[in-house]
Amino acid sequence: MRDRPVLPRLRERSPVHGLRRRGLAPLEVFAQSVSGAAPSAAMAATPAIVAASAGGGTVWSFVVATGLALLIASCVARFTRRMAATGGLYSLTAKGLNPGAAFASGAALLVGYGMLAAAALTGGATYLQALVARLGGPVSVWVPVGAVVVVGFAAGTLALRGVRLSARVVLLVELVSIVLMLTIFGLLLASPPAGPDLPQPSPGVGGIVAGVLPALAAFIGFEIATALGSETRRPFRTVPRAVTWTAAVSGLLCVFAAQTQVVGFASVPGGLAAQDAPVPVLAAAGGWPWLTPLLDLGLTMSFFACALATTNALARVLFSLARDGVAPRAFGRTHPRFATPHVAIAVVVPVLVVGLAATVAAGTALAPLLVFLLTVATGGFLVAYLLVCLAAPVFLRRIGELTWSAVAATAVIVPILLAALVAYVLASGRTPVVVVLAALAAAAVGWFVWARLRRPAEVASIGVYDETVAADVLGDPGRAA
Repeated sequence: MRDRPVLPRLRERSPVHGLRRRGLAPLEVFAQSVSGAAPSAAMAATPAIVAASAGGGTVWSFVVATGLALLIASCVARFTRRMAATGGLYSLTAKGLNPGAAFASGAALLVGYGMLAAAALTGGATYLQALVARLGGPVSVWVPVGAVVVVGFAAGTLALRGVRLSARVVLLVELVSIVLMLTIFGLLLASPPAGPDLPQPSPGVGGIVAGVLPALAAFIGFEIATALGSETRRPFRTVPRAVTWTAAVSGLLCVFAAQTQVVGFASVPGGLAAQDAPVPVLAAAGGWPWLTPLLDLGLTMSFFACALATTNALARVLFSLARDGVAPRAFGRTHPRFATPHVAIAVVVPVLVVGLAATVAAGTALAPLLVFLLTVATGGFLVAYLLVCLAAPVFLRRIGELTWSAVAATAVIVPILLAALVAYVLASGRTPVVVVLAALAAAAVGWFVWARLRRPAEVASIGVYDETVAADVLGDPGRAA
């Protein structure tokens, strides 16, 4: 009896209790991350934007951006192989850096997910309006307004009723969307428009590098699986794989789409960069005008899946901030039946939907609004990615597991992300994007100062995650019975 080891006292319940632990299958988690990245929308819209900077080096810009996304995924995996969190990159950063940096990550994720959800609703409304118009329906501002309201509250309802339900809906919708896009791009690549190739300006290394930032924006949201750690069956294996495979699959799809469009416009003066709607133009030139309605349908579905996935992630970041004591505690409550952060969802969804619907009803053009929302979201994600990559080796050093590969990954990706963030700010210039980001940053600083003064103990210990409980080790007597 004297030599019997003393076991540490285990918690009776997890710090993130209330959520349904260990319920999501690997494919459901993967679908959430893929939907967050919305590769279907990126395939259709991003190559032309990248071509404006990279020209003939568009494909290579996407290849480089894919490599950077995989490096970010490797840094995220340093955490997700060892801990299961609900706050996404915010909870991970808190275990490597100080509370101020972790809070900055949380605020950046709120901006990123919030703006990305709004952008997904706007994008879905845009392509739904185009689809209605192509089918001979009415062209009215109330079509996108109705789409925003219906899709937004549908996403909120699904998010409220359970992460498994929303994950299965996302899986089905995104799968159909990607199949449609692959079919469309496969047909376009198989039969490019006739005509001799014209010489395109060579961008050189500088042009390729300039195209990396807009290409990297096609990946934002690929890390959503990190917000589902406690709800995943085998989080230490499933979450890092989901994030890594999402980066790889999104990169391959974007490279394929970029190659298709570059080849398709090789005989057109100005190439891909001179096109506003490249895919419909290629479809019409190939004699397949019926592909355009399919494109609109696929993109509408992809944006709907993205709105649902980002709503889930946004609610869980708020949930984690509340459980850490630095956000209103009501956001940390969960529904007794559906096991979802219902208060956070009930607050976030109406604010997003009503605000966005009012903006569209006021006559704001959808295309510029979509670009604005995506640009602001990209700024938030760049900050969050930079901080989590910086935190990875510090975290490993704290737990005594630092490796040279972790240091090397951070040494490569952090300067690149820092340069991308600087280029992003300079590119935004004196646009409203900078004003909005400055206002949001000031609000975040004020929020952190208030929390530091009023709740210093909570701020010092932020970073809640799903810890092992007694039932995990000893079994659940009630369940056995």
